[in-house]
Amino acid sequence: MNAITVNDLTRKFGDFVAVDHVSFEVRTGEVFGFLGSNGAGKSTTIRMLCGLLEPTSGTATVGGIDVGRDPEGVKRRIGYMSQRFSLYEQLTVEQNIRFFGGIYGLTGDRFERRREFVTQMAGLAGRERTRASDLAGGWRQRLALGCAILHEPPIVFLDEPTGGVDPVSRRQFWTLIDQLAASGITVLVTTHYLDEAEHCHRIAIIHAGRLAALGSTSELKQVFAGRSILEVQSNDPVQAMRTLDSMHEVEKTSVFGTSVHAVMKSHDGVSIDTLRTRLAAAGVPTRGIEPVEPSLEDVFLDVVAESGF
Repeated sequence: MNAITVNDLTRKFGDFVAVDHVSFEVRTGEVFGFLGSNGAGKSTTIRMLCGLLEPTSGTATVGGIDVGRDPEGVKRRIGYMSQRFSLYEQLTVEQNIRFFGGIYGLTGDRFERRREFVTQMAGLAGRERTRASDLAGGWRQRLALGCAILHEPPIVFLDEPTGGVDPVSRRQFWTLIDQLAASGITVLVTTHYLDEAEHCHRIAIIHAGRLAALGSTSELKQVFAGRSILEVQSNDPVQAMRTLDSMHEVEKTSVFGTSVHAVMKSHDGVSIDTLRTRLAAAGVPTRGIEPVEPSLEDVFLDVVAESGF
């Protein structure tokens, strides 16, 4: 069963097409990643699905409710953690929880039970009187997530939820997302952190407002079937990339820190020894050359380059 169904969803701002005929489905209990660079259309799509922005054309249902016909009904069925505004910074932890509890109509024993849950989940027991603005980034993000799911919604939208927090806090936050999915909650999360997207059951890659690819991580990596990737470690990765780009056996290159990933046109196009010799002849010393499995970043760069839009 699908928790979210999107058909040809489009949003224009004047002549600018922010989201262009996007279609996909999200299964119940799935962590669905919406991956793209800044300005790709991720946030615009999520705002339409949350009933916050009217589509120009196309349809979408969230929890069986049509977002165009009943946006208020959608809002009652979802939790939403926005990219920019999720908490009242001048309110304390306790006050934020009570405020959102009031919005969701939680009272009595149910509110107390959920308040306790959010406080424990966010690791904020004993910090209830601390202002949100005084919390470290990771705690603030976990509190925002807790407030978004205070009313126990079956579907949760998270828009760039880990922006600006440290790697440890990011890892802890994704542990919470995994726990939500394990309890049967559907999670749609937008991100531009490629390592985070590896946590998702399936990933949609959006580029220039259009859906460029969709599938599990292993399915997306099939774009490299019949091709290989060689990682070239060099103290001069820029010159290494230029030299590799001049070789007819190399399809494309990209820099990964002090290494270069070279996508070869075929698995048996050129030997590593030959590649090392050519680079040395061009004045590019290498510390090592080895075949590597494609990463999600390799996939993203390849899909965007081949999308044609």
